[in-house]
Amino acid sequence: MVRYSMLSFVDTANATPEKRQAVQRRQDFREIYGDYPPATASEQASRCSQCGVPYCQTHCPLHNNIPDWLKLTAEGRYREAYELSQQTNSFPEICGRICPQDRLCEGNCVIEQSGHGTVTIGSVERYLTDMAWREGWVESIRPRQEHDFSVGIIGSGPAGLAAADRLRRRGLQVVVYDRQDRAGGLLTYGIPGFKLEKQIVMQRVDQLSEGGTEFRLNFEVGRDISLRELRRRHDAILVATGVYKSRDLVCPGVGSAGIVAAIDYLTASNRKGFGDDVHEFDSGTLDACGKKVVVIGGGDTAMDCVRTAVRQGATSVTCLYRRNRENMPGSRREVHNAEEEGVEFAWLTLPRAFVGDRAVRGIRVQRMRLSERDATGRRAPEPIAGSSCIRDADLVIKALGFEPEELQERWDASDLDITGWGTVRARFGTHETSIPGVYAAGDIVRGASLVVWAIRDGQEAADSILRQFGESSASGHGTA
Repeated sequence: MVRYSMLSFVDTANATPEKRQAVQRRQDFREIYGDYPPATASEQASRCSQCGVPYCQTHCPLHNNIPDWLKLTAEGRYREAYELSQQTNSFPEICGRICPQDRLCEGNCVIEQSGHGTVTIGSVERYLTDMAWREGWVESIRPRQEHDFSVGIIGSGPAGLAAADRLRRRGLQVVVYDRQDRAGGLLTYGIPGFKLEKQIVMQRVDQLSEGGTEFRLNFEVGRDISLRELRRRHDAILVATGVYKSRDLVCPGVGSAGIVAAIDYLTASNRKGFGDDVHEFDSGTLDACGKKVVVIGGGDTAMDCVRTAVRQGATSVTCLYRRNRENMPGSRREVHNAEEEGVEFAWLTLPRAFVGDRAVRGIRVQRMRLSERDATGRRAPEPIAGSSCIRDADLVIKALGFEPEELQERWDASDLDITGWGTVRARFGTHETSIPGVYAAGDIVRGASLVVWAIRDGQEAADSILRQFGESSASGHGTA
């Protein structure tokens, strides 16, 4: 085993895992990146400059101990490197695949700023955890002692799963409730397989289930049980529902057939990947095959939609975004991958109306330009007079972001405080809500955000619940 010396970034170039050719990956939903050979993973890890102030770690929401596990990887100490990464991150193999490293750890790498090309942190993280699963290093959840203290978690997305993982390892009884038929939330039904193959998510769900976490699926709070009754069942409740209400456009023709929400489109595609019968897909409503597809939006969800449409066999795929490339909120890497796969980007373009009798046949669009910078330094899009035209479209996918559902009304929970944005009001750091013993974490608190932030929130909320458990045990009033 070759042991690499650190600080090799001057002599060793940045190298990402081999990426499948666009013509190949357009044909399936498999992940597009291959695996590092062991020597390459160690060599790439050795490029780390071992900064005195590690900005990669600072800008990671989980504050992963990145320099140390990179050093261990460079030395060929892979199991130790994995175990160190697992200490702070419940799901490193997931974050290694879908985190926007170019905006977080890698984007703040010192050698990237100095022009040498970033350390490929995400790829090494993925390599370590995939190896850990293959080699059997991922330990089962076996609490040293079981306790009677019971926690109900509403939602099985990344926040809920991260909390369940931490709580079960301490021996608390955990029941996860989800209205879908599979656990994983956004990880399962929102993110396409070419970014995150579903067995990666299911192996973590299986680990939790085998470790004693109970999953109650096809179970919806507000329909099958009230929040009040759920509180009577458990000593603590964690609200981790995420945000799934799609933002909409306000313009003529928006209700025409063939105009669909991104979450419906992606969920149908992922369900087909599981082999499910999906009527709206099978009928053609949510299938892009043979259609001219236009996706409206500029975030990561929009990128998921355009790249899914390519794989479904659309005749053309266009992404409309009202700002320019530099102001696009989505991952630059995802934009590049989409362009390689044949997606056209119509920058500085705004939809004004949808044309067609009963079904959409096109979009009247307006060309835009960016204004001078305002007091905040931001340049607002403004229309260019006389620049409107019609773009053909058989399927329009609205990827405009997500908002919270009206939980007070759905759950008959007027005592659950809600912010002006519709998110659950929770105390910073502890995630306590206005209802004693009820906590909230993830997107339902912070709004639509990144998976890595949801994991952090879930871990923090679990720590608060553990403090409640400790206090109840110490007072003698708990059930532990």
